[in-house]
Amino acid sequence: MIAANNISLRLGKKALFENVNIKFTEGNCYGIIGANGAGKSTFLKILSGQIEPTTGDITITEGQRLSFLEQDHFKYDEQVVLDTVIQGNARLYEISKEKDALYAKEDFSEEDGIRASELEAEFAEMNGWDAETDAEQLLNGLGIPTELHYAQMGTLEGPLKVKVLLARALFGNPDILLLDEPTNHLDLDAINWLEEFLINFENTVIVVSHDRYFLNKVCTNIADIDYAKIQLYAGNYDFWFESSTLLLKQRKEANKKKEEKIKELKEFIAKFAANASKSKQATSRKKALEKIELDDIKPSSRKYPYIDFRPEREIGNEVLEVHNLSKTVDGVKVLDDISFTLRREDKVAFVGSNELAASELFKIIAGVEEPDEGYYKWGITTSQAFFPKDYTEEFDSDMTITEWLTQFSEIKDATYVRGFLGRMLFAGDDGMKRLRVLSGGEKVRCLLSMMMIKASNVLILDQPTNHLDMESIQALNNGLIKFPGVEIFTCHDHQFVQTTANRIMEITPDGKLIDKITTYDEYLEADTEARKRSVYTLDEEDN
Repeated sequence: MIAANNISLRLGKKALFENVNIKFTEGNCYGIIGANGAGKSTFLKILSGQIEPTTGDITITEGQRLSFLEQDHFKYDEQVVLDTVIQGNARLYEISKEKDALYAKEDFSEEDGIRASELEAEFAEMNGWDAETDAEQLLNGLGIPTELHYAQMGTLEGPLKVKVLLARALFGNPDILLLDEPTNHLDLDAINWLEEFLINFENTVIVVSHDRYFLNKVCTNIADIDYAKIQLYAGNYDFWFESSTLLLKQRKEANKKKEEKIKELKEFIAKFAANASKSKQATSRKKALEKIELDDIKPSSRKYPYIDFRPEREIGNEVLEVHNLSKTVDGVKVLDDISFTLRREDKVAFVGSNELAASELFKIIAGVEEPDEGYYKWGITTSQAFFPKDYTEEFDSDMTITEWLTQFSEIKDATYVRGFLGRMLFAGDDGMKRLRVLSGGEKVRCLLSMMMIKASNVLILDQPTNHLDMESIQALNNGLIKFPGVEIFTCHDHQFVQTTANRIMEITPDGKLIDKITTYDEYLEADTEARKRSVYTLDEEDN
C-alpha cells in the first residue's frame, strides 16, 4: 500500500495540489487522469520521492519495493540491455555483484564464506537464479529480439530504449509500480502485451496515460485530478466518464430546483412581509430560505479543442493508385513492390511493428520523398494535407504561429487565421508565440490547425496523437469520424483506430503489404486466430 497524506505542492503562488489524501491498495490498478498541467506526472514524482511536497508525506507499507518508469532515455547508454533491466531490482543486482566479487577473491576467507552463504540465501529468496530468464521474457514480450539483449543501450533507437526502460520498471515483481505514459512510443503489439501483463499483475499499479482503451482495459479505479484535488472513482475510464458526467448533471439539476425554490420563497416574502396576517408564514419562509445552500459547481479545468475538417471540394471516385512502389532506407528494403488503390469512402489505418515503412510510404505519397521504384497517382479531384511523424524542421523558425499558419490559407487575413488557432486553444496573444519555443502539444495543435485551414479532402496523418492530452485526442478522434473525405493514418491509440478506420493495412517486416477491408478489432481477432492455427500446425508437425 502507498498513501498520500495531506499532500500540498506550491509552485510560486500556484497550488498544484492542496491537502490531498488518497490511498492506493494492493491488487488494484489506478489510472491518473486530468487536463494538461493538472499535475499528473508531478504527482507520480511525489509518490516516488523524486519531488518533495510543500506539506504532507507519503507512506509505504514497510518492506514493499517501489518501481517507476524512468524518462531519461540516455541514462543507461553505457550499460548492457539485460543488465539495465535486472538493475530495476537494485537489491538483487547488488547481491549478484557482491557475490561475484567474493567468489573472485584469491584469499577467500571463512568470513567471506559466511557472507557468501547469507547472500546466496537472500538471492534465492528473491528468485535471483531466474533473473536473466525473467528479464529476457520481459524484453521478448515487448518486442526486443534476443540478439539485442547483450547490446549496449547507447546503440538502440529511441523506441527500443523506451521498451527496455519499461521492462526495467516491470522487472522483479515490484510491490508498487508507477508508470508515466507507458504506451508512448510502443507499437500496438507491445501495448497489447503490456495490457495483459498489467491485467495479471497482482500488486499495486498507478499509471498516467492518455490512451482511453488502455485505461479501460487495465484500470480498476480512476483518480481524477482537477482544481488541485484528487477524486477517486471505482471502475475504468468509461465508468468514470459516465459517473462523473451523471454526478455533475444531478448537482446542476439539484441547484436548478433550489434556485426555483429560492425564487418562490423570495416572491412570497416580498409579497406578504408587510401583511400582518401572513407575517408568521413570511418569517417561516425567511428561515427556510436561509437554510438553502447552492452547491459550488466549478467548471472542469479540462479544455476541448474544436477539430472540424471541412473539405473545400467533394472527392471523386478516383482517389489514389499506388503501383509497385519500393523504397530502401539505410540498406534495408522497407517497401517491396507495394500496390493498392484507394476509394472515396476509405479510412485506412496502417498498423503493425514496421512503422518506418508506413512513414516512408506516407512521405512518398505526400510528395516529400521519391520512391526507388514504382509510381503513384492522385485523382484530379483530390487535395492532400500531410501531418508528418517528424516535424522538427517545420518548427525550427522564428516565425509567429499566425505568420506560419497564414502561409496555408487562401484568405490572408490575421483575424480569419486566428479563428482556426482559437479552435485549437491558442487564445489571445498566443498567436504571437514563436514556433521555436512551442511545446510538443502546441506543435501538434498547430499542424492540425494547418490541416483544417487547407480544407483538403484527403488527410495523411502519421502518429498525430503523440504529445496530445486526452481531451485533444478525443476531439481529433471525433473530427476524423465526421470527416467526409479519405483518411490514411497511423496511431497507437486502439480506440482511435477502432472507431475511425474501415480498412486496415500492415506492411510486414520484409516490406510486403497486407490489406483488409475490416475494423481494427476484427483484424486483430483474425490475426490471433491465424497465429493459433499456425502454432497448432507446427505442434502437429513436431508430433
